[in-house]
Amino acid sequence: MSVSLDGKLVVAISSRALFDFEEENLVFEQGDDRAYMQLQLDRLETPAKPGVAFSLVQKLLAFNDDSAQRVEVVILSRNDPVSGMRVFRSAQHYGLTIQRGSFTRGQSPWRYLRPLNANLFLSTHLCDVRSALGAGVPAAQVYPHSAHASQAHPHEVRIAFDGDAVLFSDEAERVYQAEGLSAFQQHEKDKATLPLSAGPFKPLLAALQVLQQAGTPHMRIRTALVTARSAPAHERAIRTLMNWNIEVDEAMFLGGLEKGEFLREFEPDFFFDDQTGHIESAARHVPAGHVASGVRNPSDEAS
Repeated sequence: MSVSLDGKLVVAISSRALFDFEEENLVFEQGDDRAYMQLQLDRLETPAKPGVAFSLVQKLLAFNDDSAQRVEVVILSRNDPVSGMRVFRSAQHYGLTIQRGSFTRGQSPWRYLRPLNANLFLSTHLCDVRSALGAGVPAAQVYPHSAHASQAHPHEVRIAFDGDAVLFSDEAERVYQAEGLSAFQQHEKDKATLPLSAGPFKPLLAALQVLQQAGTPHMRIRTALVTARSAPAHERAIRTLMNWNIEVDEAMFLGGLEKGEFLREFEPDFFFDDQTGHIESAARHVPAGHVASGVRNPSDEAS
């Protein structure tokens, strides 16, 4: 009988997003991949420190138990296969049940997202993230300098999402960019009952809701919409989620206030936003990733 990942939440993640390989990466960036391989081999018995997305992965894997394997985490890495041994060894050290991985020695691994049917891809490489988003996979560039997640909520996976160009399409953001705030507010007020089109992360939010409903007594998911929208533009966002039959636990309509301090209080295991300014603000307090989609991220932008 063949093995299948059907019905699972599949998270694909790069080794630098999961573990802190920043010191080793300095050697890699010098262009000497054999020196990098040797360094990783020399450190094989030394577990890598947790990286920015470690808490998210650890908590999602906690949805698995003897009765059901609901989450699959797969390493998709530009590392070489020799360095991959340390990645798996480190995962084993922390009790992370990660069995699958592809190590491509400098080549982009994003193409392996298709056979995985991945629900999420996290990488430190912007070009890989762009390719994944182009292929319809929710993806974000992890900021390695982000603060790590709080340990205050061991039985909750907390995830925060921006709205426009992340959960929703960038339709309204385009109006704002072209015509300004007043036109944006009027546009959204006029279309309050018309659901927005789906953005790149709507499938992930839907998959998380399915995971939450499947559930396990010792772990739950708590989600938040954290958006620069304010009244009256709030209504269309809420009605869109209602139309999708998707619930979020919290919604913050900040009207342009800096998001970082609000996220510090929510304490997510990860935050997704399409604007680098918001990510920089958030990364001072919480794990954060850049969703390189929408009008704010033209495809010809240097990557």
